[in-house]
Amino acid sequence: MIFSLLTLFPGIFSSPLKESILGKAIDKGLVSFNIINIRDFADDPHRACDDTPYGGGPGMVMKVEPIYKAIEHVKEVHGRAKFVLLTPQGQRFDQFTAERFARSPHVCLVCGRYEGVDERVLDHIDEEISVGDYVTSGGEFPALVLIDAVCRFIPGVLGNDESVSAESFREPLLEYPQYTRPETFMGSSVPSVLLSGNHEEIRKWRRKEAIKKTILKRSDLLQGFQAGEEDRRFLREIMEDFPE
Repeated sequence: MIFSLLTLFPGIFSSPLKESILGKAIDKGLVSFNIINIRDFADDPHRACDDTPYGGGPGMVMKVEPIYKAIEHVKEVHGRAKFVLLTPQGQRFDQFTAERFARSPHVCLVCGRYEGVDERVLDHIDEEISVGDYVTSGGEFPALVLIDAVCRFIPGVLGNDESVSAESFREPLLEYPQYTRPETFMGSSVPSVLLSGNHEEIRKWRRKEAIKKTILKRSDLLQGFQAGEEDRRFLREIMEDFPE
């Protein structure tokens, strides 16, 4: 899979894309990155890519021309792509969107800055994405979040591809509690069922605990939860354990 990144600050990507899972994915040839400086497409002698907003107001707005030229450069040099603008106004990014993006051979992420981009940039964008209802200094860090989430769906990127299917948000449930050595720490012990070797009982315990954790921490997710017969039994048992 190819990611093209259009940014005013290419140095932000230098280290994160070389580390851990992403670095290994590059070494394996599973993913590649084209980091493109939008300033290289500015006509201004000072390589300015922003200007004051028409109608007045605080801050600066990224100009349409350099971004458009950078997009055309990606098409000409790196081929067809899905063009995505990182913006607080976009569709909320989630696990299902990450999986959908992972099926695209080439995604180009446009990283906005300042007060945003000229509205005419949207004429050349396929999709707008937000990583949450908050504002960052620019689209670079949201782009890194998106890249990491998407790459986990690319076969071979994770050491165990089954890890993705067991993660939180594959369905509207948080992941079950995890434990490792030591068996006892400061008086707190690993649940005995996890030491039993009984895989069916472990499966049931994990499912029930995932539902319980979701109720306690993210009950809003349960609005989209389609409980089967076993899940409904777990829900009844969990609610019986809760204090009035």
